[in-house]
Amino acid sequence: MSNRITVGLDGSGAGSAAADWAADEAELRGAALELVHAEDWAQYGPFAAPLPEPRRQWAEDLLSLTRDRLLREHGTLDISTQGSRGAAASEVLAASAAASDLLVLGSRGLGTVAGFIVGSTGSATIPETDTPVVLVRSVDGPDHPRGLAHDAGPVVLGVDLRSNCDRLLAFACEDADRRACPLVVVHGWSLPPVFSYAPTLDPGIEKEMADGLETALRELLGPWEQKYPQLAVDARIVIGQPAVQVLDAASGAALVVVGRRIRRPALGTRIGPVTHAVLHHATSPVAVVAHD
Repeated sequence: MSNRITVGLDGSGAGSAAADWAADEAELRGAALELVHAEDWAQYGPFAAPLPEPRRQWAEDLLSLTRDRLLREHGTLDISTQGSRGAAASEVLAASAAASDLLVLGSRGLGTVAGFIVGSTGSATIPETDTPVVLVRSVDGPDHPRGLAHDAGPVVLGVDLRSNCDRLLAFACEDADRRACPLVVVHGWSLPPVFSYAPTLDPGIEKEMADGLETALRELLGPWEQKYPQLAVDARIVIGQPAVQVLDAASGAALVVVGRRIRRPALGTRIGPVTHAVLHHATSPVAVVAHD
């Protein structure tokens, strides 16, 4: 554990919200905070060329002014800055994340129906690092004060009982314990197609399967409840699409935790449909934790 949190800055309101959240989290963990801004020359034209001086100065000012602001609000934090030119932002952020416990990025809102844009940098960075990545939403607007979406509520964890959940549970339990808030663990499920008519033929089959899943979830959580005896855990087995059930439980959450299976496919990387949906529609900060 490096005991360091890295946050990516791009000058947007979402980036500022990410910096605020990362500073709060660093203070909560007693960790150092690193502010990173990457200048990707190629995005400004067809040829990679040094950026004009005003742009370089803008990037330096962004880092220094953000550091000064955070130090005024969190005077005890150890805050460093890193600027990089000429490399893809996702590569710079992934490299910085490799030496950190957490990478924090911002995402831009589209509205209550359309959801949020993770952005090309965030979408490219998440699959490139095995470090947990938190996406923070800015809630600026006429109906919301400037700041973070939520600073209270439970930690909500979405699990798939068919996957290895150890890294997700470790992250979620540690975070909920650190915040002294409840942990809500959600597993959404539906009857397999082969059983589509089973509830009509045998009304008890749905309950039997739900009871079996609840037992499996309780067995999964047992060691973690022993490790964190003060942690209030609310385990939920709910029928319906997993993403919808996690999003429903995530209303008002301090943090939503979802997984991303570590894969290196030849034709690019994916984060999975449930995680993709939660990233684009949850209003709370979302942590994506890579797992086997």
